[in-house]
Amino acid sequence: MRIKIHYAWVIVFVTFLTLLAVQGVRLSFGAFVQPWEEEFSMDRGTISLISTLSFIIYGLSQPIIGKLVDKWGARIILSLSTFLVGISIFLTSFVTQPWQLFFLYGILVSLGVGGASNVAATVIVTNWFNEKRGLALGLMEAGFGAGQMLLVPGSLLLIHWFNWEVTVIILGLFLILIILPVMLLFLRNNPQEKGLLPIGGNSKVEDIGEQKDMREDISIWKVFRQKEFWFLILPFGVCGFTTTGLMDTHLIPYSHDHGFSTNVTSAAVSVLAGFNIVGILLSGIVADRWSSKKMLFYLYVTRALSFCILLYSHNPTLLLIFAILFGLVDFATVAPTQLLATQYFKDYSVGFILGWLFLSHQIGSSLGAYLPGLVYSHVGNYNISFYFSILVLITASILSGLLPEPYKKMKAQATEEINV
Repeated sequence: MRIKIHYAWVIVFVTFLTLLAVQGVRLSFGAFVQPWEEEFSMDRGTISLISTLSFIIYGLSQPIIGKLVDKWGARIILSLSTFLVGISIFLTSFVTQPWQLFFLYGILVSLGVGGASNVAATVIVTNWFNEKRGLALGLMEAGFGAGQMLLVPGSLLLIHWFNWEVTVIILGLFLILIILPVMLLFLRNNPQEKGLLPIGGNSKVEDIGEQKDMREDISIWKVFRQKEFWFLILPFGVCGFTTTGLMDTHLIPYSHDHGFSTNVTSAAVSVLAGFNIVGILLSGIVADRWSSKKMLFYLYVTRALSFCILLYSHNPTLLLIFAILFGLVDFATVAPTQLLATQYFKDYSVGFILGWLFLSHQIGSSLGAYLPGLVYSHVGNYNISFYFSILVLITASILSGLLPEPYKKMKAQATEEINV
């Protein structure tokens, strides 16, 4: 008996593969910290500044990318961005001066990564799903974890076997010759391009289309005056600080500083990434069935607990325990945050609102990449950065807990409109 698979699941797979490749390259930055220190005679703080510039460019691009996605479609943005990352990371192999590294990685790679990000991918998945959206977003988001699991330790091993120049050549060719053709062949912006309906029917898509003109008449300043915006955006900034900023930039150097071998470090990163995938998938499933704001509260608390373990990870066992716990909550915050954003601000451009949300995340990431490196250059360890992370994570959990439930907010708005 032949089972027909809806093309929406092909879209999920292609966006998963895109995020795996592009974001996996970005998450591999930590593998290049020590080789670049030795190659270009730069200290940890200066290397961290490259990552900081990268996150700033990435973050500032997000609201713009959101507008471009709304105007041109996610397929064009994702494809062009993937090509830009591939060619830029390939050209990094010819770098001879630090300023060239700042330009190629800090600016060009970051612009490409900003385009091939959650914003464009979320919009395209949202177009194809009116049911099982949390699951679909979770599967898409798992591309981050898969990229982290495959490309980060893979980059470490390639650098160990060959050198960093060969590694960036391989990464660039992988994006240009394998990932980009797959995207061009299979990725489509919406079901109408294939003569299909989205999973769950057409009603929500029609609602979105009907609201398009109304969205353009609503000032973004109205969003800025809502506490839901700030109680989402500030914790998401903390999320960026403690994950892609601090951990993805400094976990590998931290592990090496504590005398762990390349094999142990690679194993820890792989375990973290593997459980990251599990956490992302569970997060997407649970977000469809449970309170997203309560999920965020517990996720941020658990992440704070994982940092307490990392502070005392002086043997491989504790490092692996940290990797498991942190992995489960690493990117698991994204699905409930995205769902809450689309529920609170359903009358606005999805791409634009998500762009602001991920701008916050990247500002946090840039600070999480640079400040710990700067502190390390002065005191020689990461302890202060970890204590600070625990503090801001507890603050993020409190803000998340203070968010209203979306259905209660919508009910109150409906009652207010009736009274008016």
